Amino acid sequence: MQLVCPAGNLPALQAAIDAGADAVYAGFRDQTNARAFPGLNFSDDELRDGIAYAHQRGRQVYLALNTYPDSARLPQWYSAVDKAAEFGCDAIIAAEMAVLDYATRTHPSLKRHLSVQGSATTAPALRYAYERFGISRAVLPRVLSIQQVERLCEGSPVPLEVFAFGSLCIMVEGRCQLSSYVTGASPNRHGVCSPASFVRWEEHDDGRRSVRLNQVLMDRFEPREPAGYPTVCKGRFEVGGEIFHALEEPTSLNTLELLPRLAQAGVAALKIEGRQRGVAYVGSVTRTWRAALDRYRDAPASWSLQPGWQQSLSKHAEGHQTTLGPYHRSWH
Repeated sequence: MQLVCPAGNLPALQAAIDAGADAVYAGFRDQTNARAFPGLNFSDDELRDGIAYAHQRGRQVYLALNTYPDSARLPQWYSAVDKAAEFGCDAIIAAEMAVLDYATRTHPSLKRHLSVQGSATTAPALRYAYERFGISRAVLPRVLSIQQVERLCEGSPVPLEVFAFGSLCIMVEGRCQLSSYVTGASPNRHGVCSPASFVRWEEHDDGRRSVRLNQVLMDRFEPREPAGYPTVCKGRFEVGGEIFHALEEPTSLNTLELLPRLAQAGVAALKIEGRQRGVAYVGSVTRTWRAALDRYRDAPASWSLQPGWQQSLSKHAEGHQTTLGPYHRSWH
């Protein structure tokens, strides 16, 4: 299975390649991608340099164009497709049909991967994207059980990629009404949930810290309590007189124990989430997954989960805890 790792900037891209990624995915420094944080992503020259670095080492670079533009902004997404072809990207990752259609007609030799934002969870949906836009791969949403993934692998017309590690999204892959309601900015249209321009931190005399999103209180932290980036879904709210994570606790997806089953199902690629994370995260998580994949490749029958792998991954998990997410649910 191919290991596809995040690259939020050029140092992260180089760290992923050096740690054993088969491919990296990156975005331009604008709202054409779903990690449009200030200071993140690539200029044209940086992406050219990153592609050269990867190709010199026999690796690939995929360009994330995975947001949904409105009609007036479509030309910006079309221009990004043109740049992907010009710069030598190995594939684009897209969800919006107009973007896929433009790439199909204008650059037919540029491979097209259906983004997780496309929310294709059935064989007919995958077949439609394949027949209409000639996709060569699809990234499955993080809402399917392992049994559903196995069945899709049997009936899919294209190779499938699944998320293996990183942050979870309780919405339908970025189609978040919570962030839109609070800020007016949609993650899958504007490229980021909880835009930084709406975030305000407050320090209190007793050492506690509060964080607000567009003036709405998201959380309050004790003096030594780790504080994550504020999103509505992972905030703590008062419900029925009790303050707790009412929607979702901070935790990360970790499917390492499912590696043999995913391989036997025929999954083509494992994706690591985290373009907003730093070089240390990218390097460490990539090295751990590379070691696990290599050991399975060399001796699948005797492969076993190593405690050191899990310990390493847990250090980089949200809230320092991990879950199998929807993969492990008993109903499907």
